[in-house]
Amino acid sequence: MTATVSDFYYGAVTPVAAYLMACLGAALGLRCTTRSLRRPQHRARWLALGAVSIGCGIWTMHFIAMIGFSVQSALVNYDTTKTLLSLLVAIVVVAIGVFLVGYRGGSPLNLAVAGVVTGLGVAAMHYLGMAAIQTNGTLHYSPVTVVLSVVIAVGAATAALWAAVSIHALWASLGASLVMGVAVTGMHYTGMAAVSVHLTHQAESAQSSADLVAFLLVMLAGPLVVLLIAAVIVMFDPDMMLGDDEAAMQAPAPAPLFGGDSVFPAPQQAQQSQQTRTSW
Repeated sequence: MTATVSDFYYGAVTPVAAYLMACLGAALGLRCTTRSLRRPQHRARWLALGAVSIGCGIWTMHFIAMIGFSVQSALVNYDTTKTLLSLLVAIVVVAIGVFLVGYRGGSPLNLAVAGVVTGLGVAAMHYLGMAAIQTNGTLHYSPVTVVLSVVIAVGAATAALWAAVSIHALWASLGASLVMGVAVTGMHYTGMAAVSVHLTHQAESAQSSADLVAFLLVMLAGPLVVLLIAAVIVMFDPDMMLGDDEAAMQAPAPAPLFGGDSVFPAPQQAQQSQQTRTSW
């Protein structure tokens, strides 16, 4: 028997919250990659933080959206190991793409390779998360819709990586993160549209939605803390919040040509020299 499946058990709350988390992860990732380009000596650590932010944002989006997933007359639980493994996959594949473009640039070929690898990895994260579902039935997928979701994942990943190396101004990166949030969330719900559940037997007990939500919230706690820490780092790093022009305006003056420390600006130095000559 085919069960009735819903992705919006709690209405618009879960898709909106999922979208916001995808945007947050994307925004933090873009700001971190911007800083990595400005400070090459610390490039690896900023790229790593950016990859973790984007990966956690995508994974958090997925499982917040899954809070709204329900199957009529069926129990829905999650395998803890597969759930955590999907988080690791999300971070690793995003890191591969981010480091590729961070160190090798945003050439079309490099973006294509990094986008395909990252997009396939994001799709793998999604379907690994779906494989963690335990229910009194079997999940079936529409092949055409699955392929469409993978194409969207690759496109979203490529666009995100292009934005990471091409968009540096604050407001432009925030706008890009909103677009990326739409793409990532759209990929998730496209993948969910491919799902149908065929019940194999009746549930032995009533579905406890409170227990399921509690489990998912516990799983989400770690990535949410990571995103919070990343947000604090971004907020308290002045250069991260500046656009290219602003950063250039606030850059320190070049060192004196022949070395030595200078206390006064050039005009004041000239005036001081003149006063010194006068006093002699």
